[in-house]
Amino acid sequence: MQKLKTKVVKNNCNPDWNEELTLSIRDTNFPILLTVFDKDTLTADDKMGEVNIDLKPFVAAHRMGLKNLPNGCSIKRVQPTRENCLADESPITWNEGKILQDMVLKLQHVESGEVHVQLEWIDVPGCKGLTHGHAPESSTTI
Repeated sequence: MQKLKTKVVKNNCNPDWNEELTLSIRDTNFPILLTVFDKDTLTADDKMGEVNIDLKPFVAAHRMGLKNLPNGCSIKRVQPTRENCLADESPITWNEGKILQDMVLKLQHVESGEVHVQLEWIDVPGCKGLTHGHAPESSTTI
């Protein structure tokens, strides 16, 4: 299991991290668990909520093998359901030769809270990637 941390945003009830985190993904059938914490100085950090990021629609868009689409072209729109943590429709689009997915996710196990995420797949040289392999060993940036 990989764990990544962002910088701490101090004295802000609505933090904006605006960071790129790169994860190695071995099995796209399992969601990414993203957990948000409140940093405490003298006690343990408080868990503020968590979301599961479902990669399956994003991976399906990549496996379509699309090339040379106009910037901003919509590939798919993922609707919120009981099974995903989406707060709103999540567009998967083509931009500057890349497939991106923008997500607004509702934090679970808390009264309220949302996290905004953008997925981008990065093929790692020497790995199977998404288009042809069933068990990719590439990375996604969130």
